Amino acid sequence: MHIEAQGVVKRYGGAEALKSVSLGVLAGEVHGLVGENGAGKSTLGKIIAGAVSADAGVIRINGRLVNYRSPQDALRDGVTMMAQELAVVPQRSVIDNVFLGRRDYGFFVRPRLLARRYRELSDFIGYHLPPHARVSTFPVAEQQKVEILRAVARGAHAIVMDEPTAALARPEAEKLFDVIRRLRDGGTTIIYVSHFLQDVLDLCDRITVLKDGAVVRTSDARTETTESLIEGMLGRPLDRIFPPKRKDETEQRPVLQVYKREFASGRQSTRRSFLEVKAGEIVGLAGLVGAGRSELARSIFGADRSSDISVVVDGKTLRRLSPRNAIGHGVVMVPESRRTQGLLMQRPVLENLSLASLRASSVLGFIRAGREAARCRAMVADLNIKLHGLDAPVAALSGGNQQKVLFGRWLLTRPKVLIADEPTRGIDIGAKQGIYELIHQLAAEGVAVLLISSEAEELIGLAHRVLVMRGGEIVSEIRGLDISESSIVRAAFGNLTDAGAAPNLEGSFTKAGAVTNHEGFTSP
Repeated sequence: MHIEAQGVVKRYGGAEALKSVSLGVLAGEVHGLVGENGAGKSTLGKIIAGAVSADAGVIRINGRLVNYRSPQDALRDGVTMMAQELAVVPQRSVIDNVFLGRRDYGFFVRPRLLARRYRELSDFIGYHLPPHARVSTFPVAEQQKVEILRAVARGAHAIVMDEPTAALARPEAEKLFDVIRRLRDGGTTIIYVSHFLQDVLDLCDRITVLKDGAVVRTSDARTETTESLIEGMLGRPLDRIFPPKRKDETEQRPVLQVYKREFASGRQSTRRSFLEVKAGEIVGLAGLVGAGRSELARSIFGADRSSDISVVVDGKTLRRLSPRNAIGHGVVMVPESRRTQGLLMQRPVLENLSLASLRASSVLGFIRAGREAARCRAMVADLNIKLHGLDAPVAALSGGNQQKVLFGRWLLTRPKVLIADEPTRGIDIGAKQGIYELIHQLAAEGVAVLLISSEAEELIGLAHRVLVMRGGEIVSEIRGLDISESSIVRAAFGNLTDAGAAPNLEGSFTKAGAVTNHEGFTSP
């Protein structure tokens, strides 16, 4: 399927998201779209797939002028989209979600036919999710697989994939790449939007770079490098992504201390030191999928109930673990999914920013609107959040700016401890640099930072120490110059003796080499 966009314009309020964009996608190719958050990639994909209407310009499919009014219109032409934000129906089963919108199986649902088709689809892709399990019971990464299964199940001739691997473990992402190549070889056209530039280079035939709503260039992927793509996206070379790492001030006092309770016979229990983070320190938390990193973070914040840990902040034990109590003691958390766990997507930016610090804008229990707006405007300026106004819904912002809003909410509370779970997932390289600088600045101001990341580069570039989890326990502590991709991989997998390639971790960890392992770590 050949896709052509000519002079496409899209405005949101007074801002132009797309500025007379023209793009040609050849039949049976994987065409990459790259650019910073807000460059217009997702908007262009949504217009092609019928989810958004253009204000000007035309779209042609196989030379025929089309004017889709809905995704269903596009699907009838064989065009579908996997959106960046998950669009699953959480209370329905996997199989219901996968075949959502399919009407070619007849008026009545035929369970046996759907079950057989689901098995065939699962075997083709390599994702074997229990078909009758409710999607709401799955973590974000598994829900992303449901989206992928649905897109392929629709049998489309063209698929727009917007950040399809953002929540996937590396082995699962590799499976998806194999599927994409098989679809391409079978004649399916793929428009592939991603912030993982090396993946784009490895997977795509041609690449279009967008900047500020306009096309910079379209070129053969073989002529590009990650450096050339970054320079095209930002308009300048990116010499250093991470800010210079501050010296680890080991004499600083611990701000966050986590103890694990171990129950003996009867009701007696003992307490052992499990984790601590000092003022101004950035501690990375690494591990395989299911190692318990996010579960630990949510327990510390009180989002999940836990009777196994006790939390001490600035020397005071939190008697009751709950988000309200954690925030009251200066502990805040940026969750791994800003859409489902962090932001109120349809509420204004102002409300999302001020939600956790309303007391500071109130007098005698009444919110002073002027004071609230002034505090939020100052935070927007400090974090350089690009928006059309404080009254705009946060859903209208790019992914990077949404993430900044989430950080801004917590900065308004003046935190002592920041827990950041995958803080740069699904945002571009420029926005990532802004988040890195923000985390670095918070640590410089004395905030204790617990950073959970599946990208080795982030842990190496930011953390003073990396704690590696396996099976719910911290099994290794890696410090200073010993922090490397190979040391993290070896600790995560345990007794590795092969110095060659190791199975991948949740993010971009790829190779294990010789390293001194710090097994048996139980106390910082």
